[in-house]
Amino acid sequence: MKLKVIIHEPEEGGFWAEVPAIPGCATQGETFEELLQNLYEAVEGCLSVEVQEVKHTGNDRVVEIVV
Repeated sequence: MKLKVIIHEPEEGGFWAEVPAIPGCATQGETFEELLQNLYEAVEGCLSVEVQEVKHTGNDRVVEIVV
């Protein structure tokens, strides 16, 4: 599986990264090598979470919003 990752270099130093394909999946590291190690752990953790299917009734609406 290939995932695109956005890596940021803040002015105060270090790195942080986010994985757009997995909402909420982000991590940081003081060095680039530490960031990469943390990214693998973050992605594994995000993908290993068991998500229960939400049951909808006839009166429910499903919408997408941008925040």
